[in-house]
Amino acid sequence: MAKRKQSEGQIAVVMYPGLTTLELVGTVSVLSGLGLRTGFRTITVAERREPVETDTPAKLVPESTFEEVSEPFGILVPGGGSNTIAAIGDEALLEHVRRAAENAKLVCSVGTGSLILAAAGLLKGRQATTHWAYRRVLENLGATYVEKRWVEDGKFVTSGGTSGGLDMGLHLVGKRRNEHSARQVQIWVEYDPQPPFGLINRSSDLLEAVQGANQLHPGKAHATERKTDVRRRTQ
Repeated sequence: MAKRKQSEGQIAVVMYPGLTTLELVGTVSVLSGLGLRTGFRTITVAERREPVETDTPAKLVPESTFEEVSEPFGILVPGGGSNTIAAIGDEALLEHVRRAAENAKLVCSVGTGSLILAAAGLLKGRQATTHWAYRRVLENLGATYVEKRWVEDGKFVTSGGTSGGLDMGLHLVGKRRNEHSARQVQIWVEYDPQPPFGLINRSSDLLEAVQGANQLHPGKAHATERKTDVRRRTQ
């Protein structure tokens, strides 16, 4: 099938099995502006136009394929938690990300999506962030982990998990258009976080979460790190 002529501001949103629905839908809602002018136009892409399994019972159908949208203005890779670990072993996916990123003006990720960028060799020596539980995996893949909601290193913009993608999206709309446009998007998506149990204390809450995860799934985090370390050393 013939490649589509790319338009200015087109963001190709990469889909793969097990992706986190919230990270795709939330970030796309901000970048597309729900009808407001943001300077971006999103299009979901995958290897084939077939339903893609997600981390919820809902399946998502991509609008186009990797081949048809090979040179977008920008790309966005959502996370998928442990499913992303499987995705970084998909060479076809990594090759598409490499090719698309080569001439893209923006290369973005949400949560563990940065692991795919790193596995493709795009974040070597660069500052980046990811979901906090996978920070060591990101470092094993050659990036320098930074504990921030989003991190910008040249054309590479990575965010923390889920809600971090909303922050990153608003930041990008502000840069692409202006602060007023970004503010309007924030109002329309009604993004005004007031979590009922307060903000995250990264020094204590995350430690408690790690300890709890280790009790529920002993050795899982270390096994994940070992797998990615092997992949890194064999690349």
